Amino acid sequence: MVEMEGDYRRVRAKEVDDAEEIKDGNDNNSNTNNIKKKRRSSSLVRFGCLRMESVENRGVDMEVEFPGERNDPTHLVVMVNGINGSAQNWRYAAKQFLKKCPEDVIVHCSECNSSRATFDGVDVMGDRLAEEVKYVISRRPSVQKISFVGHSLGGLVARYAIALLYKQDLTRENSKTNGDCGTDHLGDSSPEGKFKGKIAGLEPMNFITFATPHLGSRWHKQVPILRGSRALENVAARISWFLGRSVKHLFFTDGKNGELPLLLRMVSDCEDLKFMSALESFRRRVVYANSSYDHIVGWSTSSLRRRNELPQIKHLPRGEKYPHIVNVETAKTDTLDEVPSEAKINGNEKINLEEEMIRGLTKVSWERVDVYFKGSRQRLLAHSTIQVKNYCINSDGADVVQHMIDNFLL
Repeated sequence: MVEMEGDYRRVRAKEVDDAEEIKDGNDNNSNTNNIKKKRRSSSLVRFGCLRMESVENRGVDMEVEFPGERNDPTHLVVMVNGINGSAQNWRYAAKQFLKKCPEDVIVHCSECNSSRATFDGVDVMGDRLAEEVKYVISRRPSVQKISFVGHSLGGLVARYAIALLYKQDLTRENSKTNGDCGTDHLGDSSPEGKFKGKIAGLEPMNFITFATPHLGSRWHKQVPILRGSRALENVAARISWFLGRSVKHLFFTDGKNGELPLLLRMVSDCEDLKFMSALESFRRRVVYANSSYDHIVGWSTSSLRRRNELPQIKHLPRGEKYPHIVNVETAKTDTLDEVPSEAKINGNEKINLEEEMIRGLTKVSWERVDVYFKGSRQRLLAHSTIQVKNYCINSDGADVVQHMIDNFLL
């Protein structure tokens, strides 16, 4: 069942003059007329309506339509919700995207993993998201580029999905059985500069996450509400089986029979799931992280940093345009060659799990954007405010969403 909804809030876009400029230095009148024509046309505005199309279990497509014109957006932006979330969580951000880029972008708010389905596990959710993306692309022959924006657990789900979609030919189905993964996934060389593949046959552009626990939720105050208590973290890990496979993945209690935990495998290129190559194929990779007040996901895990690498936020200035953005770190890769210290996971070989994941994920470059909601009445809701999950109670995150859109590669 397909539902159609028109939102006539009039998204404005400048008129473009497609007429070729006549270059004739001897005809001053002609040149003058051309200039006047250009000025008139550039001052005109057109109005389009926001069109929303919702297909059951297939998500919500949002785009701008201009009356009497064929709309063929070329850039598909896939927005993925976090745990216990839904497609509605990205509604505000999707509308802001379309106000900025009404002709170029179609925003798809994923709905295949919502509510209780978000506890099924990162791998199961990633498989569903990959199938949903292929379905959307099959109905949108004009799209040529693709970007992903994920909130919280949705960022991990998107990382799994792009590995399934990496260099995949939509005209035929490929085997999706998981191959063996090793921790020495990329050797001593960085994948930067290697061959860049495609995601679902499209050119990968932006891969962006908001408050995503890339390093999991165990140890080193990765879940701030547990206050860094080893006892509480151990209790949370032991009861994770009761909360579903997704939580087991976050606390690394999913490894069986000597198999590495899923999140550790996801920093590797496996035999048939190229997790890191898929990430590397995007022109930009960006993490937005709450530096404080996020009680669900810690600063270190969401910003892909070691704790001693976190900047001192007290000394960071704020801008007027983006008052809650306190630090922007340009893209760079890790340069460490050795893995220090030890940790033991489910009887596996002793490795420092967190360090191994940081080293793996930072083989590719990341832009890091630190967010600080100090002084905001909504600061205690920082985990939801950073994406403006609900504008009525999370509106202070609007500048963070706008920062993402203003720096988005089209």
